[in-house]
Amino acid sequence: MTLGLINANPVVQAKKERLVRTQDQYRDDGVDPLDIYDILFPILSFEWTKYVRDIRDPEHPYTLEQLSVVSEESVTIDDELDRILITFTPTIQHCSMANIIGLCLRAKLKESLPLHYKVDIRVSPGSHADENGVNKQLNDKERVAAAMENPNLRQLVDECIYSDEI
Repeated sequence: MTLGLINANPVVQAKKERLVRTQDQYRDDGVDPLDIYDILFPILSFEWTKYVRDIRDPEHPYTLEQLSVVSEESVTIDDELDRILITFTPTIQHCSMANIIGLCLRAKLKESLPLHYKVDIRVSPGSHADENGVNKQLNDKERVAAAMENPNLRQLVDECIYSDEI
């Protein structure tokens, strides 16, 4: 966690109960929002696998789900174009961690999804003061690659994805 929290008192929601899938989770007919939200792909059956909903906020010891930053409703899938759109809602308008949250989402999905999916990560409309700037950075391949090459940023992203503090 960082010193001098931007949002010292976020609203924290209770963790939602995991839904038990009745369909075959290893099907080949594409993905649905719950698949993305829970990341239930067979290639990730290792015990260290974390769900998108369980990514820890970079500033607080809570998950993105607990802070209502992501939800199943924030996932949109276009199966015809193999595109996935995830919108997330920072806890405050001037959230300095919005780019880190977006990098965490992108990194988790990159390691979890088949390569043919195109992923767009966006800030929910009207939820951030620099919405266009954040969206531009999170969806520019070169900027994302450069950010992930920075050892400090990569360490922070990895800590948020794989943290067991929750």
